[in-house]
Amino acid sequence: MTSRSKIPRPTVKRLSLYLRDLESRREQEQQTISSQQLGDALGLTDAQVRKDLAYFGQFGHPGIGYHVQELIAELRKIFGTDRKWSAAVVGAGNIGRAVMAYPRFRHKGFEIVAVFDNNPNVIGQVISGHRVRPMDDLPALVGARDIKIGILAVPAETAQAVTDVLIDAGILGILNFAPVRLDVRDAVSITSVDFSVALEQLAFQVSLGLTGSLDEQEE
Repeated sequence: MTSRSKIPRPTVKRLSLYLRDLESRREQEQQTISSQQLGDALGLTDAQVRKDLAYFGQFGHPGIGYHVQELIAELRKIFGTDRKWSAAVVGAGNIGRAVMAYPRFRHKGFEIVAVFDNNPNVIGQVISGHRVRPMDDLPALVGARDIKIGILAVPAETAQAVTDVLIDAGILGILNFAPVRLDVRDAVSITSVDFSVALEQLAFQVSLGLTGSLDEQEE
């Protein structure tokens, strides 16, 4: 088994796609799957699928392929989502509210156990079953509720200051929705979700397709 620090990032991203596809197949009561079926569903070769999974061990069965439920369990163990992670949402605006209302967080092993904001008009409100607490409560609750994950849904201008508070409180990982690069001082792991970048990439792909069509017409 390869050291996790040496596993290519694209491989880890593909593992998420494998897991999502497998969970869909489980809902359809499919019992087994081959590397070719899994690859075809995601536009990959069967060799790529086998190579990605081989970083973590051997999961296939001769003449059968992979047991869907068994491979789901192994992938969840690889990701660490086979256990519960306590998470806190910081920012009870539109994105924060959407995160709180998203049911699949719990299905994926993430339990939102606290919500914070610094807006006095929002503090005290109950949103999706969560009472919004003032930022002053954050350090104590991170320890008391064993919160490991911070979900950052605040404006760009306050994101770094809030990040510093989360790190000092003992948060180990941050999911960042703020459209800004954050300095985490190598103290925590961070994943950023930038909707504008995703839309730009999508627009580029669509424009490329339209340009190709126009070029063909001109020819």
